[in-house]
Amino acid sequence: MAAGCDLVLSNVLLPSGRVADISVFRGKVCHVGAARACPEIIDCRGMTVLPGAVDMHVHMRGRDQRHKEDWASGSMSALAGGVTVVVDQPNTVPPLVTPESFTRRVAEAREASWCHYAINAGFIPGCDLSALWRRGAMAFGEIFAAASSYAEGLTVAELGDVLSTVSSLGGLCTIHAEEPGAGPDTDLTSHHALRPPEGEAASVRRVRDLNDRGCRLHFCHMSCAESVSNAGNSTVEATPHHLFLSLEEFDPSDTRGKVNPPIRPEAVRRRLVSLWDRIDVLASDHAPHTLAEKRQPFDNAPSGVPGVETMVPLALTFCREKKIPLASLIEKTSQMPCEILGIPRAGFQVGDRADFGVYPQGDVTIDADMLHSRAAWTPFEGKRAAFPVTVIMGGEVVFSEDTFSPGHPVWFPGRGFIGEEPPRNNADTAQP
Repeated sequence: MAAGCDLVLSNVLLPSGRVADISVFRGKVCHVGAARACPEIIDCRGMTVLPGAVDMHVHMRGRDQRHKEDWASGSMSALAGGVTVVVDQPNTVPPLVTPESFTRRVAEAREASWCHYAINAGFIPGCDLSALWRRGAMAFGEIFAAASSYAEGLTVAELGDVLSTVSSLGGLCTIHAEEPGAGPDTDLTSHHALRPPEGEAASVRRVRDLNDRGCRLHFCHMSCAESVSNAGNSTVEATPHHLFLSLEEFDPSDTRGKVNPPIRPEAVRRRLVSLWDRIDVLASDHAPHTLAEKRQPFDNAPSGVPGVETMVPLALTFCREKKIPLASLIEKTSQMPCEILGIPRAGFQVGDRADFGVYPQGDVTIDADMLHSRAAWTPFEGKRAAFPVTVIMGGEVVFSEDTFSPGHPVWFPGRGFIGEEPPRNNADTAQP
């Protein structure tokens, strides 16, 4: 047996069109080429093998919101969809705006997450951004340029201060850009009218104009082509619900379609899809709420949809149908998020993280009962998607044929991190 080989993925069709065997040792790719003798071999003949996805935009909930989702259920849902790294957002309860709350959040994830993770820090006036940066914040945000569920929008002065400070730290700001109007929010049609594409595009331009210190900007969940165009040299993400769903698919009273920014009319959706090559990142904005919460009267129902598990499967089927090169999907779900965040990349080259999803050639019809999020529903019910049959993280099989196996999840702190990983927080969470 050749020394230094823990796992081999055999007969892998690489994006270049070459077929090769990928040998793995200690969590990294150690050889690409002819197979090495190894105790564990996974035959990938006839399968699509993708690097583990990085979802830059998830809300893992927990604590007082654990009925919606927690680190265990959310991370298992991620793995079942081929996502091996999630980036948690800071609008938790309480929000991650102090070093203590941030450190506690990392400890919760370390105790309960089944996948790799990073965590963003939030902002309120007077909070110490430099202290949060040193504690390991991956980025700051999503920073809300306008009010949304669980977050208030910043004033122009506050937003300018954040951009200036984060620029001085060498950090990244992730921006929720909207300019909502006033009026009754009674159904999906009025919700869309209150948060129109024009307002989002104007907000993107306003944030860019405020950014006179050159802070690195990443615009979240862009829902229209004009917003993507207005982002300039900043990076942008789009979500599956904005790319693959349209307003016309929902009954106007269906609160399951309520999300910020809104799901757009079909014509707007098509224009967004036409800019696929300009979109840097595909992210889910996984924002789970229970059906009981979503079934409240429309104006009280929270905005947000679950989506971490369906993101890559939907996108893979989309790429196959549209004959989009697989390389573009890999770029948007893995390579670019790693580059933006400074996370070691997963992939097919020696030294890459050995995180992979193995997908069959066929697809299935999405049913909420097949998914693993505690939300227990999906806006993509009835859509076709290709889910992974096997997921490898750190060179270990962590998901196979709907069975989870514990791996060794890693925390990826941001570039400003100084210190050691927080200890386990057994009082708050427990690995299932």
